[in-house]
Amino acid sequence: MAAAIAGVFQPEMQNLIKESKVLLVGAGGIGCEVLKNLVLTGFSELEIIDLDTIEVSNLNRQFLFNKESVGKAKSHVAKTSVLKFNPNVNITSHLGDIMDTKYGVAFFNKFKLVINALDNKKARSHVNRMCLSCDIPLIESGTMGYTGQVEFIKKGISLCYECYPKPEPKSYPMCTIRNTPKEPIHCIIWSKFLFGQLFGGDSDEEVSMDAVSQDGSERMSARKWAIHNGYNPKKLLKKIFNDDIQYLLSMEDLYKDKEIKPVLLDEAFFNQEQVDYDHVPDSVVLTLEQCISMFLDCISSIKQKLEASENQCLVWDKDDDDFMNFIVSTTNIRSAIFNIPFKSHFDIKSMAGNIIPAIATANAMIAGQIVIHALRILSGKYERCQTVFLRKMPNHKGGLLVKDRNLEKPNPKCMVCSTDGEIVLSVDIYNFTVKQFEELVLKKKLNMVAPDVLVDGRMIISSDEDDEVDLYGKTLAEVGVGDGSRFSVDDYFQNYSIKIKLFQKEKSKEEDPDFEIFGNLEELNKADDIKNNVAQPEENDDCLIEKDENNVDGDMVTIKEQEDDTVIKEDTMDSDPDIIEIDQELSNEEVLAIKRKADEAIEDINGAKKSRVD
Repeated sequence: MAAAIAGVFQPEMQNLIKESKVLLVGAGGIGCEVLKNLVLTGFSELEIIDLDTIEVSNLNRQFLFNKESVGKAKSHVAKTSVLKFNPNVNITSHLGDIMDTKYGVAFFNKFKLVINALDNKKARSHVNRMCLSCDIPLIESGTMGYTGQVEFIKKGISLCYECYPKPEPKSYPMCTIRNTPKEPIHCIIWSKFLFGQLFGGDSDEEVSMDAVSQDGSERMSARKWAIHNGYNPKKLLKKIFNDDIQYLLSMEDLYKDKEIKPVLLDEAFFNQEQVDYDHVPDSVVLTLEQCISMFLDCISSIKQKLEASENQCLVWDKDDDDFMNFIVSTTNIRSAIFNIPFKSHFDIKSMAGNIIPAIATANAMIAGQIVIHALRILSGKYERCQTVFLRKMPNHKGGLLVKDRNLEKPNPKCMVCSTDGEIVLSVDIYNFTVKQFEELVLKKKLNMVAPDVLVDGRMIISSDEDDEVDLYGKTLAEVGVGDGSRFSVDDYFQNYSIKIKLFQKEKSKEEDPDFEIFGNLEELNKADDIKNNVAQPEENDDCLIEKDENNVDGDMVTIKEQEDDTVIKEDTMDSDPDIIEIDQELSNEEVLAIKRKADEAIEDINGAKKSRVD
């Protein structure tokens, strides 16, 4: 291990690496790479937590897993695999949700450093608050395709994860796409993956289960099974929308305590007569019977195109009627199974977005930078932990990794890490209930876990089940909340408090949101200061999907006008090559050369802004 090799680190640093206890949250694409790097660097006291189990589609980039690992807990298998690199490391693995109450302040206080390799905003916000509460350094990370980002978070020293508002995420983990779809877009993405699995050349994202041969001697992929059965439309219909669903339902823990649960279609649908759908306008939503007929017809047509292709491989094209009919029919049939509203042909075609794959090399590069940050944090060199970006294309100096010039200070008006955090809530107090306030505002929007709420000394929401506070069915006005009231909200689990000032909302349009949240009152006139021109990642773990090809998924973060320094070479980290001091008269040629360099720098900055991720 690196820490054990004489001369690699100073003796004091060697001891720090060996003795420092590190928590890694997430064992997916980035998590696997980070865990391997930590062990090879010499970290000896590690804990890892992940809620997910291993899917076949993880195997192309999450190298600690293999086919025998499918269905097992990521954290446990990652621990077993990485111990082969160094069996002397002490690793504790947890299968669980980092937001569970058993992982509270006492749990976090054990660690010298926390590393996030997560793929959802709510969990990231929670870990951010726990680390701020315990004053523990946190390293945030993410990748999206060929781009990525590593951020250092420390109370009072740097921006926290929530220092600037973040848009609602438009990316979805693959576990949601496969197992628990909640929206039509989830079913659309699933349908595109299914098309690739059955007719395309890329089976990385396998959404239809393997099948077993009739004699039970062989497991076959969905593609191999379809070929073996001659792409029989009715057999495919039964396999995808009955057999696969029965397999999901057989996994009891998958839908335990969850609202989303699939239901089997009535057997009559699999034996129905063909019904007309050709004369239905694209703007009209088809019935389930029409979608099934469309599926049976398009399978036959696509089979002919597949047989006519040179390499027995088709690429989905939204302008091909048969391909589009496949997406429309499978989307709505799956929607029926998961009780999701149907969409019209027109809507589905407009919603079908780009798929951004997870790239193993991007995960590896970001994971390497995470460990570099970790070493600097342990040595107390916080000022050298600027945010680092992985670019898709080299900058004008040939660098793929670039960093901010300076470590950004905390936002003094941040509702999470500032000492005087207050936000403004605009809501219709006569129609908005106490339960909506807790579920939609406190838990969903503000990412709280167990909030207690006081208004004028009266408790209207309690996290203690023994407290006899049952006002959920009442509106805010009915419990004495008025225009200008102030809530005192405490989440003792997160050790997080905030003040909320309420204003009565005049709802002028039917499509207006039920509520709106603004920052500190003094900041309402400074909205332009919030920099929201940066992108967020796919993921750290599983393949996520971009909804709008013109709007890269992600959290809104800040970016500076100087982030050119390459971090590939250690000796250039503190240099400042783009600052040119002029102390003498320059020739026209020299002035033009400087101008060209400035133009290149501006072009590079614009590129970095586009590639910045969460």
